[in-house]
Amino acid sequence: MISSEDLLVRRVSLEGRLAIDGPLVAPAGAITVLLGPNGAGKSTLLRALAGIEPARVSASLDGRDLMTLPPAQRRATCYYLPQLGGSQAALSVHEAVLLSLKTLYPGRVRGEDLARVAATLSAMGLEALAERRLASLSGGQYQRVAIAQALVRRPRVLMLDEPTSALDLHQQLRVLEWLRGEADAGRTVLLALHDLNLAARFADRCWLLKEGRCLASGTVEACLTPERLEPLFDVRLAVEAGPDARPRIQALGL
Repeated sequence: MISSEDLLVRRVSLEGRLAIDGPLVAPAGAITVLLGPNGAGKSTLLRALAGIEPARVSASLDGRDLMTLPPAQRRATCYYLPQLGGSQAALSVHEAVLLSLKTLYPGRVRGEDLARVAATLSAMGLEALAERRLASLSGGQYQRVAIAQALVRRPRVLMLDEPTSALDLHQQLRVLEWLRGEADAGRTVLLALHDLNLAARFADRCWLLKEGRCLASGTVEACLTPERLEPLFDVRLAVEAGPDARPRIQALGL
C-alpha cells in the first residue's frame, strides 16, 4: 500500500520520450536502490527528481506535487549528492560541513549548529580531518565529507549517486550503516549503486533500470533473482540466501 508520506514517481519524460512509467515507490523509512548497467539512466533519474535535469516529472511527496514546491522548500526537503571528483575549495572539512548547514539555515552560527556539525563529523569518522583543507583530501576522504554535507542538513529525502564508489570496504559499510540509520529515523533514502551485494544487504526496495526504462521494482527478494538480473546485466549469476536470508549474488560469467 502506498502511503502519502512515500516518494511516488508516476512518470518521467526526457527529450519527449517516456523514460519512467510508474508508479514507482520509494517508501518513507526505507532505502530504495537504483540498479542497472552503465548508461541505464540511474543518474539521470536522480537529477530529474532533484530538478536539475531538463525533464517532465510527475512525482509527489507527502501527498504534494514535488515539482511545484517553492525552490527553498524543495532544497530543504530533498538533497541530491552527485558522483564526485575532488575539490580545490579553500575550506577546511569543518567549514565545508558547516557551510552546507548554514546555506540551508542562513544567519549567525549558533551553538546547536556547531554541535550538529560535530555529531555528523563524528558519525562519518571525520573528526581527525576536521581542520584539513578539502584540496588535501583523497578522493575517498572527500566523498565522506560530501556525504556529511548532505547528512548535516537532515533532509526529508536523501538522493545519492554512487556514494560508496571511492570508498574502501570499511568506509562503504560505515556509510551504508549510517544511511540505514537515517532511513530507520523515517527519511526516504534513494541510492544509485553498482554493487549488488551491498544492495542486497542494505536495501529495502529496488528499481531495476536499463536503457532509460524501469524493467522492474519491488522488494530485494523479488528483484535480486537470476531471472531479473541476468537480462539486466547480460551476465550469468548465481543467487542464494545468505545467513541473514538476504540474497547473495555471484557472477558466473558472460
